[in-house]
Amino acid sequence: MDRENGDGDIEGGGGDDGFRSGRKYRPVLANDRAVLEMSSIDPGSTSSSTSAFTDIPSNLRKVKTSRSGSSDAKEGNASHQQQPNGSQQQESKLELFGFDSLVNILGLKSMTGEQVAQPSSPRDGEDISITAGLPKPAAPKLGTLMGVFIPCIQSILGIIYYIRFSWIVGMAGIGQTLLLVSLCGTCTFLTSISLSAIATNGAMKGGGPYYLIGRALGPEVGVSIGLCFFLGNAVAGALYVLGAVETFLKAVPAAGIFREAATHVNGTAVTQPIESPSSHDLQIYGIVVTILLCFIVFGGVKMINRVAPAFLIPVLFSVICIFLGIFVARKDHPTEGITGLNSQTFRENWSSDYQKTNNAGIPQTDGSVTWDFNSLVGLFFPAVTGIMAGSNRSSSLKDTQRSIPVGTLAATLATTCLYFISLVLFGSVASREKLLTDRLLTATVAWPFPSLIKIGIILSTMGAALQSLTGAPRLLAAIANDDILPILNYFKAADGGEPHVATLFTAFLCIGCVIIGNLDLITPTVTMFFLLCYTGVNLSCFLLDLLDAPSWRPRWKFHHWSMSLVGALLCIVIMFLISWSFTVVSLALASLIYKYVSIKGKAGDWGDGFKSAYFQLALRSLRSLGASQVHPKNWYPIPLIFCRPWGKLPENVPCHPKLADFANCMKKKGRGMSIFVSILDGDYHERAEDAKTACKQLSTYIDYKNCEGVAEIVVAPNMSEGFRGIIQTMGLGNLKPNIVVMRYPEIWRRENLTEIPATFVGIINDCIVANKAVVIVKGLDEWPNEYQRQYGTIDLYWIVRDGGLMLLLSQLLLTKASFENCKIQVFCIAEDDGDAEGLKADVKKFLYDLRMQAEVFVITMKWDAQVDGGGGSPQDESSEAFTSAQQRIDDYLTQMKVRSQKEGTPLMADGKPVVVNEKQVEKFLYTTLKLNSIILRYSRMAAVVLVSLPPPPLSHPAYFYMEYMDLLLENVPRILIVRGYRRDVVTLFT
Repeated sequence: MDRENGDGDIEGGGGDDGFRSGRKYRPVLANDRAVLEMSSIDPGSTSSSTSAFTDIPSNLRKVKTSRSGSSDAKEGNASHQQQPNGSQQQESKLELFGFDSLVNILGLKSMTGEQVAQPSSPRDGEDISITAGLPKPAAPKLGTLMGVFIPCIQSILGIIYYIRFSWIVGMAGIGQTLLLVSLCGTCTFLTSISLSAIATNGAMKGGGPYYLIGRALGPEVGVSIGLCFFLGNAVAGALYVLGAVETFLKAVPAAGIFREAATHVNGTAVTQPIESPSSHDLQIYGIVVTILLCFIVFGGVKMINRVAPAFLIPVLFSVICIFLGIFVARKDHPTEGITGLNSQTFRENWSSDYQKTNNAGIPQTDGSVTWDFNSLVGLFFPAVTGIMAGSNRSSSLKDTQRSIPVGTLAATLATTCLYFISLVLFGSVASREKLLTDRLLTATVAWPFPSLIKIGIILSTMGAALQSLTGAPRLLAAIANDDILPILNYFKAADGGEPHVATLFTAFLCIGCVIIGNLDLITPTVTMFFLLCYTGVNLSCFLLDLLDAPSWRPRWKFHHWSMSLVGALLCIVIMFLISWSFTVVSLALASLIYKYVSIKGKAGDWGDGFKSAYFQLALRSLRSLGASQVHPKNWYPIPLIFCRPWGKLPENVPCHPKLADFANCMKKKGRGMSIFVSILDGDYHERAEDAKTACKQLSTYIDYKNCEGVAEIVVAPNMSEGFRGIIQTMGLGNLKPNIVVMRYPEIWRRENLTEIPATFVGIINDCIVANKAVVIVKGLDEWPNEYQRQYGTIDLYWIVRDGGLMLLLSQLLLTKASFENCKIQVFCIAEDDGDAEGLKADVKKFLYDLRMQAEVFVITMKWDAQVDGGGGSPQDESSEAFTSAQQRIDDYLTQMKVRSQKEGTPLMADGKPVVVNEKQVEKFLYTTLKLNSIILRYSRMAAVVLVSLPPPPLSHPAYFYMEYMDLLLENVPRILIVRGYRRDVVTLFT
């Protein structure tokens, strides 16, 4: 009986297809598909449709709709309301196509990855909840200028330009500084192009470069590089804090608690001591400033975004003052060391002059710090970082497809040009000694307000520190929210919420770096982490562009995979130029995180480029294999594991627990693919969902058993039809299964399952027609796993030519830990004593050429004259089994004859006519009896026995064949019945 619960949810309990039993439907909208179909029924159209509607209980017609704040929604609800008199309503124009009105409600939000209710089919068996809800007020969106360009300028143009760039020009000279800026600028420019291509290939979520790299290179690479980028941002916050504090102490020397002064430069006394901030002052003030900034960050990101232009204005104003001061510098009233723009000064400063310095950067002959070009690369590179600032704000941009490429590249080119112009002007306006000793040269030459330069430097570095302390926690929260690493669950943050725990953790890291107190030691660390991130961005674009999958359609067209490759290689070269030790440490850290994520992380399929690469590699390999037969040297077993049980298994058990153990025994060192298939009886349309569930269960079982294989479930009217379809269509090209593995139906007589003989024989005949090898396992319940060691022998009863499959299987068994202590014995069956010696010599030579060690025995099977003549029965230890089988066959034959006479038809069995030669039947029984006697005599203690599989006689009923097989396998606990196919799987030649 259908009922409506107290919450208004509707539960169907009737037999109608639209309201299935046991499924729960939450309130739907008036323009939902089901409502439209019900409301479009014309009461006067047909009696059947009218009755179908009136049979629905009245309480199911009361469908609640969510309120909408828009007039359009109200009009839509009003136009689709149910009328009590059943009057005709508006019909769907796209009813022919089965148009789902959820598209009108959700649009394409599900394709952009937003968290929206996914339209699900009633067949999914899950709750369906469709609510429009009140429209949320849209947050103000930012354009290219405020959303990308200004944040990038703020992040790029910072402390290095103001208090380190002029010093770098003095140390490296104008020529090498040009090379330095070109190298770093090219790296960030190529990275910006790669970033633009990836960012315009689809909607972006939180996480910035982590999101881009993770979706391109996989969650393991994304998390490892993302965490390193987080560390880089956290350390960069300390860099900016120390820069602001150092500038403040330079501007206000009296604020220093511990004062340091240099009285000698390269051993030469100076007239006035050169004061430099003490490392202890940097630590104390740095910790205080970091704590104050953290309080601002805890206040929320909105406040930071509002004051961002205020932080940028002093920066722009200070740059203008610096350039004005350089151009108005005069020789008639010069500051000491300031020559004004002078060609002579330019020539003197063109070459490099690397010197030793103290920790404050003051040249000293016995200084503790040695500088060269490589170390200057590490010092300067943070001055060109910050190109990711725009992509980090992707959720706040009006048009990410346009703003990120234009804003990022514009900021990169603008700052690079600024560096080129500035280095030439710095090298032309001051002497080398002034460049090396005056860290605040920019404030010295600025005009008309030199003191405002120091204020601008402090504000700009404070703003950059705020950006780092704001962006780093959100990056960590984005990684945690993806739920890849359980250890990061503490840093999760709700959508739209502030990541307070991540912010606190970032603050502790920043304070730890501030305690180091040395700006020049921190910058190489920041450089390594940023370069690692840029390498990941370039490799992501390189991989996606090279693979060129159908989903790779970036709006930014000015890119090529070669540019991304050059960018990635350039990043790696710069890393090693700076410091090979720092590079090794950073790569080791990323590798450790990668390994940890691979082991402890939760698997996630993000459609990354590696999956596309694997797919294209598989296609190319498949095409290269061609359609011709594989050479025996390259032959691999591809077993088709038939999981359909002969009988019933416990609930939620997809197949026999030992099938995967046996499948692993057919592979050398685990290499090779197994295909696990099962068949569900019934109609495909009715059992499609059951097949999906069974396939998931079977895949879980395969993974649990650590077996390399795939699961397939086929729905067919019966087992025979299903297997015939599988054997014809499964696989591609030369990757089709070549061996069919199944369990011997030992229960067919015990359970009285009369359909098993015909099905079993039909499967064997299908394998023979399809040219597939067959391996049938008896004693699967006792098959050993990898921890159960076996001792004894592996006995092969080689009766017919099988292409060497039986020999190859025995060798594969020896490679497994459970059978490695066993020895192989080969028993060859001869029909005449005269053939025995020659056969034994030939087999030994054959095994020697195959590099197989085995002991060879030749057994002569002598046939009883009475049986050949048609009378009597053999007299041996198995005579009782022989007599019982013969009696059952006689009874079955008598029943067939009686049925044939009664119906007036020829002898029929398994739905087809048969011809029974009783003398031939008796001979077959005797043959299997003799083979069984030999096996029991020589292999009673063997670990496993392999014997050739006799093909089913064409004119014999399936029941007779099962009797032959039962007699052959009588009292043998563990045996493999093997039949090869029309080709060799081993070769004698190299």
